[in-house]
Amino acid sequence: MVIGKREFDLENKQYIMGILNVTPDSFSDGGRFQALDEALFHVEQMTEEGADIIDIGGESTRPNYEPVSDEEEIGRIVPVIEKIKARFDVPLSLDTYKSQVAQAGIDAGADMINDIWGLKADPKMAQVVAKGQVAVCLMHNRQAAPYQDFISQVQIELQQSLDLAKSAGIADERIILDPGVGFAKSLEENLKIINHLDALKTLGYPVLLGTSRKSVIGQTLGVDIQEREEGTLVTTVIGMMKGASVFRVHNVKGNKRALAMARAIIEA
Repeated sequence: MVIGKREFDLENKQYIMGILNVTPDSFSDGGRFQALDEALFHVEQMTEEGADIIDIGGESTRPNYEPVSDEEEIGRIVPVIEKIKARFDVPLSLDTYKSQVAQAGIDAGADMINDIWGLKADPKMAQVVAKGQVAVCLMHNRQAAPYQDFISQVQIELQQSLDLAKSAGIADERIILDPGVGFAKSLEENLKIINHLDALKTLGYPVLLGTSRKSVIGQTLGVDIQEREEGTLVTTVIGMMKGASVFRVHNVKGNKRALAMARAIIEA
């Protein structure tokens, strides 16, 4: 897969996606990187620590988040995207489910769209991605949590997103899937989907795992947000063993090292 100017071997290697939230209310780092200079400094840190992709978000998607207008989200992300692309040679993903925001981000230089609704929230999103010829991450999400057959329904609903992508003309080699840990799932279901990432691989696409500091870790270990690093590292290593290729994280250095150590053991 090519994202930006870089080729990714998602069948044989693992990559780190560093999180950059330019929001006042994200669950882990809200308000920390709203200022442009702070955002750029954080990107510099993450790239030095080994981030392979930067994922920028202009609207929090934590539980009970407050949606913002397209105009406000665009105002948050476009100046940062433009500056990052001017100063850093790193592929840039934009975390949005809104076609107007996606279009503005692509115009500013975004190389990938990370859609938490898997192209289902905005009927124009698939066409924007296809026209922009950028990569896309399709995440599993739904309005109501109860499932009849959990793993099968996640597969079916991700296939619906894939059908939207294919109908719009998005090429197979531009698509990554995300199981949607923390979205419309119970604690048990979040744990189960991490343990069964290999079931998503049967759909035929690379898998991205985003568990960093999420409630599944807090609830399992009984710890608050700032004490979830060890739990995140475990999910990253398990995710690699279950077939995930990209890991969306806050702590780039720690997760990069955890992957390297796990890989060394597996390949010994």
